[in-house]
Amino acid sequence: MGEPDREADRDPDVDPNLEADRDPDGEANRDPDGEANRDPDGEADREPDREGARDPARDPDGEPDRDPAIAPDSRSRSAGTPRPAPVVFTGMMPESTKTPSAWPRPGGPWASGMVTVHDVPRLVPPPDEDPPTSSSADGPRRRRQQLAIFGGIAGAILAIGLTIILIVGLSSEGDPFGSKAAAPSEVRPPLAQMCPAPTVPPSAGPAVPRGQLPPVTGERTIDAESGISYRRYGAPWQPWNDTWRAGTLQVPYKVGQHFITEQYSMGTYHASILSAAVPAADNDAVSLNLECVGRQVSADVRAEYYPQPNRLEQLRDEMTTLGGRPAWLSEFRLHFQQPGLTVTNERSAVAIIDVGKPTAAVLYVSIPGTHRQFDYVIDEVMKSVRPV
Repeated sequence: MGEPDREADRDPDVDPNLEADRDPDGEANRDPDGEANRDPDGEADREPDREGARDPARDPDGEPDRDPAIAPDSRSRSAGTPRPAPVVFTGMMPESTKTPSAWPRPGGPWASGMVTVHDVPRLVPPPDEDPPTSSSADGPRRRRQQLAIFGGIAGAILAIGLTIILIVGLSSEGDPFGSKAAAPSEVRPPLAQMCPAPTVPPSAGPAVPRGQLPPVTGERTIDAESGISYRRYGAPWQPWNDTWRAGTLQVPYKVGQHFITEQYSMGTYHASILSAAVPAADNDAVSLNLECVGRQVSADVRAEYYPQPNRLEQLRDEMTTLGGRPAWLSEFRLHFQQPGLTVTNERSAVAIIDVGKPTAAVLYVSIPGTHRQFDYVIDEVMKSVRPV
């Protein structure tokens, strides 16, 4: 389809007044945007049949029937009758009669032109953003806000720290560092703690060679753990088959003999010949403080083995040699009273013997006052001691 030519060939005999229906620029009636009357699709007003349709009022040459003698003012018009719209050529035009366009169209002369659409709102550019305001006015207020935030955080941290300190202080009973690792506890045996090895060992004297000791006869009680042996007696003495840990020092008596002398409300009372091994020095010690160990064991016997209070009658308390080995011998008689108990005194002897080991051999003999006929056993047993 063709674009209507803007400068159509006209009959020179046409009355010039017919040109009054044009705009001042000499173009046909157009819309405000300068285009010819077009439909919404941008094409000029055309008849449905564009190839051969002609207005019946036109002559075969395409011009309307007009009388050139008739002046435009002589045409009859009734008042108020609207002027007919000017006729725009919409037919085909040969290439030789076309007037060149004032401006070239993209796509050739037959391309569509600009389209004017009514009632479309004009695009208005967005308003300019407000220019950034100066931060100098907000600076002090912003700093105050920051200081308030930092102050709140610091206060919270301080409160948490004080709370933790109070909790730790109260839970540790005023000693928040009391849970730190303490020094290793004492692992030495009690007698080794109370009786350190002396600078001049009291048991360093020469021991009697075993071959020079008088021979022993009769049955023997052998205590391999303590390292000694001694005389064994017949009835009423019986073998000791229990472990008696007596006193504060917990000396473990495991070997010996005994017999029951009486029974009372608190149990049974015994005459005894018992032996044990007790740690008395450090593992690397080469000698024992026999005097100290002997006195400690004797004090423990008096305080823990007998009724309290009691009265001490010391018979012997000295360094000696038993079985050719250095020893401390303490012999005494204790006097006491115990409701329900017949016996009121007892003769006892405690010997601490150095057998060449960190442990000392302990030999304990007790004869109740109700059986004084057995007092001789104390002397015989001590003389019968031999190292194993």
